[in-house]
Parts: sequence; C-alpha cells; structure tokens
Amino acid sequence: MTLDVSTNYGQVEVSNEVIATIAGVAAMDCYGLVGMASRSQLKDGIAELLGRENWSKGIEVKNVEDDMEIDMYIVVGYGTKISEVAHNVQSKVKYTLDQMVGLKVNRVNIYVQGVRLVSEE
Repeated sequence: MTLDVSTNYGQVEVSNEVIATIAGVAAMDCYGLVGMASRSQLKDGIAELLGRENWSKGIEVKNVEDDMEIDMYIVVGYGTKISEVAHNVQSKVKYTLDQMVGLKVNRVNIYVQGVRLVSEE
C-alpha cells in the first residue's frame, strides 16, 4: 500500500517501506534508543539488533481503514527510563512524518524488545 499525495505539479506516491525508513531514522535521533529490533524475536527470546541499513525491518506500517498506524520494535539503553524513551520516539516519529511527508499518523505503537548496555566510548 502506498500513500498518495496530490500537488499542483502532479501525483506523488510514497511506499510503506519509505515511511518505515523515515520513521526509523527519526527514531534513532532519540536519546536512549540503541537500535531497532527484529519484529520476530528469536526462539530463545533474544532481540536481534538490526544494523543501520535494516532499520525499516523493525517497523511495520499499517493502514487500518483510513488511519495510519506504525508499530516499532526497539532496543533501549540500560539506565534510561523506558517510558520516556518510548514517548520521545512516538513524538519524534509523528512530528517527522508530518513535516517530511505531510502524513498524519494516528498511532505509533512501541514494543521494547530488549535493553542493552551502551558502552561510553
């Protein structure tokens, strides 16, 4: 499914993969977020941390009726307040998608898949 935007210059189609990538890049700006996790956890329950080129694989964009929902599977840094990180990610993603694409997202659902110790380098 794609997002269709009409302008004076013509029609623009934005795919869900692009929306997921924009959401992933926006989320990574948030303090306390280590990375995106795979949507399907491994059998032993360990969250796989996705690399920079795979951020969109930890994000699912859903069009429910006329509403847009985004599910994000994240890994947060140890010692951060998980609820604050999740709220910041939600706010940043909604704002960025509104500013870049003009997309009004109804819900950004956050699924914390793990906590990682972040080394200070």
